Amino acid sequence: MQSLKKLDLKGKRVLTRVDFNVPLDGTKVADDSRIKAVMPTMNYITEHNGKLVLMSHLGRPKGKVVESMSLKPVAEYLSEMIGKKVKFIPSCISEDAEKATKEMKNGDIILLENTRFFPEEEKNDMEFAKKLAKLGDIYIDDAFGSAHRAHASVEAITHLFDVKAPGFLMENEVNYLSKLIENPEKPFVAILGGAKVSTKMDIIVNLLPKVDNILIGGGMVFTFFKALGYKIGTSIVEEDKIPVVKELLEKGKGKIVLPVDIIAADKFENNAQRRITTANFIPEGFMGLDIGPKTTENFNTILMQAKTIFWNGPTGVFELDNFSSSTRAIAKQLAMQTHHGVTAIIGGGDTVAAVNKFGLADSMTHISTGGGASLEFLSGLKLPGVEALR
Repeated sequence: MQSLKKLDLKGKRVLTRVDFNVPLDGTKVADDSRIKAVMPTMNYITEHNGKLVLMSHLGRPKGKVVESMSLKPVAEYLSEMIGKKVKFIPSCISEDAEKATKEMKNGDIILLENTRFFPEEEKNDMEFAKKLAKLGDIYIDDAFGSAHRAHASVEAITHLFDVKAPGFLMENEVNYLSKLIENPEKPFVAILGGAKVSTKMDIIVNLLPKVDNILIGGGMVFTFFKALGYKIGTSIVEEDKIPVVKELLEKGKGKIVLPVDIIAADKFENNAQRRITTANFIPEGFMGLDIGPKTTENFNTILMQAKTIFWNGPTGVFELDNFSSSTRAIAKQLAMQTHHGVTAIIGGGDTVAAVNKFGLADSMTHISTGGGASLEFLSGLKLPGVEALR
C-alpha cells in the first residue's frame, strides 16, 4: 500500500473515508473515540495544505434519509473540537457537494452527509462511486471499522483513483493485526468473550495454531460447558453450535482454558441474588453472568507470562457493576503488562467500551476501532477495504 506521508497533498481535494459511526444522544455525540482515532490523519492532511473532504456512514438507515442518523451533529461537534469550521453538506452526491469541494481553500474541511442514505452505497454500486469520486483528487481510507464491507465508498471507489492510500489509523490497524497472525512475540495469549460463540468460531480455528493459550469467558463459555455435559442452569447457550464446540475442544486440548468457577445470579439485574458456583454445576433458576474469582486469578497468572495479548469480548456482563469484576481485573492486568513492554491489543466493540469504562484505554498498546473488521481479519479473511488499497 502507498504511504500517506509520501503523497503530495498541496492544493488537492483529499476524499477521506472515515468511520464516524458514533453513538448519538439526541443530537449530541455521546462517544467521540472514533473521531479522535482519525485526528492524526485529518491533521496531517490539513497541515500539508490538502483540502479535506470527509465521508462516512452512521447507523443503518437502509438506503433512506433518516434524520436521527444525520452526520450534521458530528460536523458541529468536530468544529468545536478542533476550533475550526467544518462545513456540512446535506447530501454526499449533489451539485452542492461538487460546487463546495471546488471552492475549497487549502486546509478547509467538509463533511458529507451519511453515505448510507443511498441504497447504492451498500450495493457497492459503481455509478454511485463515480459520483462520490468527483469530489476528490486523492482517495484515503481511514475507516478500518468498515473495511470488512464491500461498499461503494470503501471498495468500488478505489478503482477510480490512481492515487489512493490508507490513513494512519488504517495503517496501524493492519500492521498490529498482521503481526498477531504472522509474527507474534511468544508467549501469545488470546482472551475471547462476549455472548455468542458463533461469532468467534472462525477466529478460534485460525488462532489455535498461533497462540499458546486461548482463555474463554463471557456468555459464550456456557456453550462450551453444555458441550462438556455441565449443568448450566438458565445461562445463555447456542444449542446448534454444541457439535462444533466439541470439535474445537478436541483441537484445542492444552490450549483452550475454560473457567473453573462462575458468578451466577437468579435474574439479569445488577442487584440480583448472587452466588459463586463451580463451572460444572450452576443450579436451576440461576444464570452465569461473570467468571469467578478463581478463574480470574488463573487467567491473570497465564497472562503474566505473555508477551503478546489479544482481547476481544468481555468476560462478564461488565455493564452491571456487580458482574464486572473479572473484566475489570483483566483490563488492569493488561494495562500493567503494557507498561512493562507487553503488546496488548484490544479488539473493538464491547471490549473497547469496557476499557473506556474503567479508564484504562490509554494504557493499552493498541485499541482496534473495528470490532467486526478485526475479527474477520484475525479469522484469516481478506477485507475488501484493505485489499482495495493494495
